[in-house]
Amino acid sequence: MMPDGPRAELAALCDRGLDWRTDLTHVLPDTSRSRHAAVLVLFGVLDSEPARTAGIVPVSRDLDVLLLRRAATLGSHPGQIAFPGGRLEASDSGPVAAAMREAVEETGLDPAGLEALGTLPDFPLAASNHLVTPVPAWWTYPSDVAAVDHRETVDVFRVPVADLLNPENRVATAHQVDNRVFHAPAFQVDGRLIWGFTAIVLSRMFEELDWAVSWDQERTVRPTV
Repeated sequence: MMPDGPRAELAALCDRGLDWRTDLTHVLPDTSRSRHAAVLVLFGVLDSEPARTAGIVPVSRDLDVLLLRRAATLGSHPGQIAFPGGRLEASDSGPVAAAMREAVEETGLDPAGLEALGTLPDFPLAASNHLVTPVPAWWTYPSDVAAVDHRETVDVFRVPVADLLNPENRVATAHQVDNRVFHAPAFQVDGRLIWGFTAIVLSRMFEELDWAVSWDQERTVRPTV
């Protein structure tokens, strides 16, 4: 039986699902032509990088989440901070297998130390015509991580959840696509701007987990990439 605590809360979230509630997730013109991808949303207990923020939400105090920075030379989402992940391949048995495989290829983590907790509803990305399945997971024991292929990933790091929840680290982004401006939640932590798909997924998960803390949604920044 899964013990009480954040791991159990994440697993329960996978079971009940959520509504992404954002105008970025408008229906794709033809989902039958969309490419399928999966990302690993990997949480665990901090083992080396202390949170700068204290007293936000007790359940999040010792947690972190694994992220990476994509290479600036990539054609899709260049230079952005993202979850490990990528497109499903014919050899993958499903989104969980794809997310795990991509995470190993990109960060070098040991998959034996991971526990997949389930999946969240697909997130449509109209700009790249992808349906992306977030796969929440848990470190059963941590392993070293690093950017394996610098042509795709330039940095891999673990961000304290308490720092992400700190209202001082919360902003909204205004991002123009063609003639439309999209506003979405984002995070500024340790000089890094986490925005777009990655920030929306984290923000909605925190809300549904009842970990979120009220923040000033009028504080807006414009991404540079």
